[in-house]
Amino acid sequence: MAEETDTRPTSAGSRGRPAPDDNDREDGEITDDSSAPAPPLHPATHPLEHSWTFWFDNPQGKSKQAAWGSSIRPIHTFSTVEDFWGLYNNIHHPSKLIVGADFHCFKNKIEPKWEDPICANGGKWTISCGRGKSDTMWLHTLLAMIGEQFDYGDEICGAVVSVRGKQERIAIWTKNAANEAAQVSIGKQWKEFLDYKDSIGFIVHDDAKKMEKGPKNRYTV
Repeated sequence: MAEETDTRPTSAGSRGRPAPDDNDREDGEITDDSSAPAPPLHPATHPLEHSWTFWFDNPQGKSKQAAWGSSIRPIHTFSTVEDFWGLYNNIHHPSKLIVGADFHCFKNKIEPKWEDPICANGGKWTISCGRGKSDTMWLHTLLAMIGEQFDYGDEICGAVVSVRGKQERIAIWTKNAANEAAQVSIGKQWKEFLDYKDSIGFIVHDDAKKMEKGPKNRYTV
């Protein structure tokens, strides 16, 4: 009677038989390949040139006796493209804010107040639109600012969208109102970015403080 032969395969670690190649491995089998590159611990991010802070001025937190600006609160500071979109996609857009609200986006360390030393000698360009119409313009303004699209971007402090009863207003605040070339350039470029056809005016903060009603435009584009 012939001797039976054991035809069972030996294990991958048995002597006399090489380890199976990739084609022999079963689906899901774990291999020890120390030459494979390790995956990155964190996905790549895209840093912005400046850090920016969102601020919110809640009209429900205001009282008639409170000083202007006392109800403004910082919300969050971001410094990458990914942080910006993570915030923007999870906050109310202007059309969803209550009447009287002001939502700001300013360079980090600059407060959206006339009294801030960086804002004190500046002014603002303002665009107005009907209620519920500012969402797209607000987004394009933010992208132009944080993306450093303005030739005089260093002059910009930040932007604010203000929701009122019959209209919404977006304003860009700047540092040095006396620098006419910079202010006019910012105003013209802003209109181009938004494809805005009407004239807009630049008001100096000092003029606004002195004349509570109807301060005149220093520049117009």
